[in-house]
Order: sequence, then C-alpha cells, then structure tokens
Amino acid sequence: QVQLVESGGGLVQPGDSLRLSCAGTGFTLGDYSIAWFRQAPGKEREGVLCSNAREGGTYYSDSVKGRFTASRDNAKNTMFLQMNNLEPDDPAVYYCAAVSKAVRMPVECQRSRERDFESWGQGTQVTVSS
Repeated sequence: QVQLVESGGGLVQPGDSLRLSCAGTGFTLGDYSIAWFRQAPGKEREGVLCSNAREGGTYYSDSVKGRFTASRDNAKNTMFLQMNNLEPDDPAVYYCAAVSKAVRMPVECQRSRERDFESWGQGTQVTVSS
C-alpha cells in the first residue's frame, strides 16, 4: 500500500527557509511522479511543483519558481521540498501526492487534477509570520 508522510512544516519569518520531506512507504519512489500541493484557508488547493517520473524533469508553478526546489533521495524513498525566501503568500498546508509513472500525466503534472494522483499524505502546516 502506497503511503506518504510529510514533515518539516513550522513557523518561520518572511525571508526564511524551510525544508519539507515526503517519505514514501509501500512503493519505490523512483517509479512514481511526485507533486507538492498547498492549500491556504479559504483557497483552492494549488499545485506547487511536480517531479515527473515518466516524462522526466521537475516543473514549478510561477508563484514558487526560483524560490522552491525539489529533490529526491531514492535511497531514502523520500522527496524534499526546499523553500527559500518564504513570502506572506506561502503559508498553507503542504501536501505531497504520488502517481505511478505508468499513468500518462501532463508533462507539467503540477497542473493536473487532484483526482489524477493516486495517493496523498496528510499534510504539514507552513506558517510565515513576523
């Protein structure tokens, strides 16, 4: 059974950095496309980035491009989200989601529908406040 667990959220000040983790069990991370979504109160869930295992490459939303970076540690079956220069619009619950690379997804899979992803983590809260 595919399971995802996010961690690393917390309270930081504007301009600070934070690294989130998405640890996977029950599957091989390299065989899955992994996306990070976020949802702020009163807003729709937004795709932040996606590491596309089928097409290759990592794709970022315009709102985080240049500030957020994703990386995989396949040995640890974990994906990381490094968030730098956090801004007042970044606070949200951050979720990771996975879909098998056997499933054809849009190249920029962070634009995909939530229901296209097979598994979701429980989320981790990021708060940015001075």
